[in-house]
Amino acid sequence: MTNRARGTFEVKLVPEPSDEFIGRMSIDKHFKGDLDADSKGQMLSSSTEVGGSAGYVAIERVSGTLKGCHGTFVLQHNGTMNRGASHLTISVLPDSGTGELVGIAGTMTITITEGKHSYDFEYSLGPG
Repeated sequence: MTNRARGTFEVKLVPEPSDEFIGRMSIDKHFKGDLDADSKGQMLSSSTEVGGSAGYVAIERVSGTLKGCHGTFVLQHNGTMNRGASHLTISVLPDSGTGELVGIAGTMTITITEGKHSYDFEYSLGPG
């Protein structure tokens, strides 16, 4: 059975030592709404000489409560921009759920409107 969780989040990205080709940042998030949680993660990014073309990957560990179920899980990000056209996939890492979130699977969509971040998380809780 597929469930849906929605809400907002605040994010803090802190640059870390990197080189001229690959950027690195730490991620700290606080989710509100159906997902009441914090996350910590790492992001790697790179851009090209062509304006509007870039990519990033990230891993973040989410810890908190999802619609009353407490535990942790890991989100994996894969984002690309091709001359300004963006594509982002955020998926739950298989078998990363703990506590009452064992067996969690799903995908998350992020929307940024006027500087405000929101999420739409489609997920299922299966046998662990």
